[in-house]
Amino acid sequence: MKYNPTRFSSAVGEVLVMATFKIKYCHKLFDILPVRELTDALINEAFQVYNIRHKKLAFDSDHVHMIIDMGLYSKPQIAKKIRGYVARNLFRLMPWLKSHKWEGGHFWNPAYDIRNVSDMDFYMRYLDRQKYSSTRQTILSSY
Repeated sequence: MKYNPTRFSSAVGEVLVMATFKIKYCHKLFDILPVRELTDALINEAFQVYNIRHKKLAFDSDHVHMIIDMGLYSKPQIAKKIRGYVARNLFRLMPWLKSHKWEGGHFWNPAYDIRNVSDMDFYMRYLDRQKYSSTRQTILSSY
């Protein structure tokens, strides 16, 4: 049962999804601490700017997972807003990222995965097991 629903002008509810965005060409940029920390901050800024509620955020070497409430946005709108905001500001704040590796100045892979969260406990545990989780838990292969 939902105790604090999101309220819109004529609707109440939530649509929880797990979104996964991958870096173009699978470069391991999130292994670089300043890039990961800045991306984390920018994603959280995007959540505030676009009024997107979120439950969890976790990074692996080349992708980020997040559990978010889509609100009234569609999947393409969510992807465009978050990825666009992050990439635009990341390139502005870290211009060295805009190199030949990302032809055309793209940071994110154009493909993304946004799926319904049917079992919240499963997805929360899955995000906890990522290489760089908000629980600060690391996997053995990262040593």
